[in-house]
Amino acid sequence: MTLEYAWRRVTDEAARLSPIHLRQLFADNANRFDDLSVTLDDLTIDFSKEKLDADALKVLVDLARVTEVEVKRDAIFRGEAWNLTEQRPVLHMALRGGAVAPGSDDVLGILDRFLVFAEKVRLDNQFEDIINIGIGGSDLGPAMVTRALRPDHDGPRVHFVSNVDGAHLTDTLKGLDPARTLIIVASKTFTTLETMTNAYSARAWLDRYAESNMAAVSTNIQACANFGIPEDRVFGFWDWVGGRYSLWSAIGLPIALAVGAVKFRELLAGAKAMDDHFRTAPPAENLPILLALVGIWRRNAMGCQTVALIPYDQRLERFPAYVQQLDMESNGKSIGRTGDFISLSTSPVVWGEPGTNAQHSFFQLLHQGTDIIPVDFILAAKPREEQGDHHLHLVSNCLAQAQALAFGKTEDEASAQMKAESWSEVDAKRLARHRSFPGDRPSTTIMYHQLDAFALGRLIALFEHKIFVQGIIWDLNSFDQWGVELGKQLARELFPIIAGCTTADGLDVSSAGLVARLQQLAE
Repeated sequence: MTLEYAWRRVTDEAARLSPIHLRQLFADNANRFDDLSVTLDDLTIDFSKEKLDADALKVLVDLARVTEVEVKRDAIFRGEAWNLTEQRPVLHMALRGGAVAPGSDDVLGILDRFLVFAEKVRLDNQFEDIINIGIGGSDLGPAMVTRALRPDHDGPRVHFVSNVDGAHLTDTLKGLDPARTLIIVASKTFTTLETMTNAYSARAWLDRYAESNMAAVSTNIQACANFGIPEDRVFGFWDWVGGRYSLWSAIGLPIALAVGAVKFRELLAGAKAMDDHFRTAPPAENLPILLALVGIWRRNAMGCQTVALIPYDQRLERFPAYVQQLDMESNGKSIGRTGDFISLSTSPVVWGEPGTNAQHSFFQLLHQGTDIIPVDFILAAKPREEQGDHHLHLVSNCLAQAQALAFGKTEDEASAQMKAESWSEVDAKRLARHRSFPGDRPSTTIMYHQLDAFALGRLIALFEHKIFVQGIIWDLNSFDQWGVELGKQLARELFPIIAGCTTADGLDVSSAGLVARLQQLAE
């Protein structure tokens, strides 16, 4: 089967299914849940409320085979230089034992070393507070995981500073004691502008405690030494670990400080379980591959431009932002692996907030807006703590939202309901259309037993591999991020102009005008 033919079959299936309402698809098949859900131990993914059926899913699986998803998956696990633009392998899976990397003994050695350091800090009780200074992958992953595992916190309080806006550092430092605060500077090169600007200010705040109260996660030992951090408090990682895939490395030090080495290893074990499943399960039963294919269906067959990621778990409040970076920085590209322009639409815009908060803000648009926006719901069957009937309400709301999006409410149903509630005939006729919902809006529900370290590691790895599979199908490199570089370069050039050290000669008229106005306002 040719690639062109495989895509034509996907397009044909979309044309067949597009006119059929989800209500009808359920009416036609009482076994939709069984046919369109997959499980791995306690983890269940339900695709039955997506605008597809078993025949369409088979066509999508054929597309995965034609694009050689399994072959290319095996290549990255073997350590081939998949990141072609930087000539690097992609082996973050090796950090959790899911693959073999060059220098595997070194991987285990550094893992043991930073976990021993974390346990020593936790036992000594010298530090009440930890501040992790990083940005991007050196912040979002550890911050998200630390927040998600709050019930397991039994170490120092952990804070995160990422924004070069001085307000972020100032607000974080307020009320802390320099003598009882450990600062971690997380930067692979130890040159990242935002991180180092914050690091210098944090070092000044520590004052006489700076020499003893700082550590670093970096590969640049000399730069750390020049900054004043000795080598025994510097923890490295490797160029085959992309920033947004690095929480499994020493970048995860703040996680280990918060929850301890045992829980950190459970996090790794959860990710490894998903690695093993991804490597061995056939495409038709492979959770990351199927999740990726449903995303391809939404983006390329149904033309959806965004996806809302809604965890019904307050502790996963940073998960949408984490996946946003993971997806959009990985696959937000228009140049393929061969250097040619890609003719397909690639990464959707990923956004979201925790339920039930989201229901009282943007769910209005999801239900009655003019654009179809697919939703991924994430839900634990059991809470970490019992608090009356809170979790029952949470689960009821999650399942109800998926149900409402899929099936909606017709104008006749809305009118009948209003009359049953003793509304007048006139008001029922006047308001029924406003109170109707079109439905036929797709969603996927991801459900598991409970949010613990193992389940979280497995969930993160699920999305990592999903995004990689989509990159294969779109034929792009998911592991570079040149799109972030131009803005950084221009910011370096603008800095001396903003600081008043040089003139604005040569700037475009808009930027020059804004600089002039800025300088007036700053006086």
